[in-house]
Amino acid sequence: MNIVDLHVHSNASDGTLSPSELVKEAKKAGLLAFALTDHDTVSGVPEAIAAGTACGIEVVPGIEISTCYKDKEIHIVGLFLDYTDKNFVSALGSETDRRKRRNLELVERFNEYGFPANIDEIRSMFPGSIITRAHFASYMVKKGYVKDNAEAFSKYLGQGMPLYVPKELKDPKEAISLIQTAGGVSVLAHPLLYRLTSGELRALCSELKSLGLTGIETMYSTYRGFDELNVRKLAREFGLLESGGSDFHGANKPHISLGNGCGNLCISASYMEALRAESRDFT
Repeated sequence: MNIVDLHVHSNASDGTLSPSELVKEAKKAGLLAFALTDHDTVSGVPEAIAAGTACGIEVVPGIEISTCYKDKEIHIVGLFLDYTDKNFVSALGSETDRRKRRNLELVERFNEYGFPANIDEIRSMFPGSIITRAHFASYMVKKGYVKDNAEAFSKYLGQGMPLYVPKELKDPKEAISLIQTAGGVSVLAHPLLYRLTSGELRALCSELKSLGLTGIETMYSTYRGFDELNVRKLAREFGLLESGGSDFHGANKPHISLGNGCGNLCISASYMEALRAESRDFT
């Protein structure tokens, strides 16, 4: 069976492997293809595609966009994007500006709290990356402020903690429209992580479907028991295509492996092909 992974991060956002290193890891894992879905950026896609072409691994151009739905942060994955589309690239530039403002506010909070921080030093630690909270967590570890990234989030950077700065988020309609602008398909990422009731999740799927959502991640690293079956029922109910991925981040999520997640993930290439067929540029 040809196996794929449709949710993967590089060091262009909050992963630890470069796009080229991800291709090598995918080859080692025996994958036919993977989607590079970095947060709010496609900057790693050209490198990944070039490396994939050289060694026979297909790289699906993708992205993961954070949105706000009824005060909940909801993630939308875009797949099969024209990552060179001018309108799409311009909109991502605005998103990058939002993130930069948030990071400057984070630095201010660090210094006010008694953790000396400098944005230029943080950027120099992660050249070429879109700086996220994961990078701030690694910075805290390096400076000796905390023992590991988990402590950084649980005590300081997590929601409701003293150094948490809320994101300026798009609404789901904007995200889905942006993905459509680039000819891609939109997928609701890891729907069970949002801690919604069954009714709330059904309402979310219904609304997103009406906005143009194409798929939902029925397969994900942390699903257990009947989770996969339950999300598949949602997919059938709302006419959504199935997708899935490990959400691989390298050393930032060491318990998750590319392709097989926590050991039980197995995503057939047929799911990828069904999604590809819905994209504008399918040939």
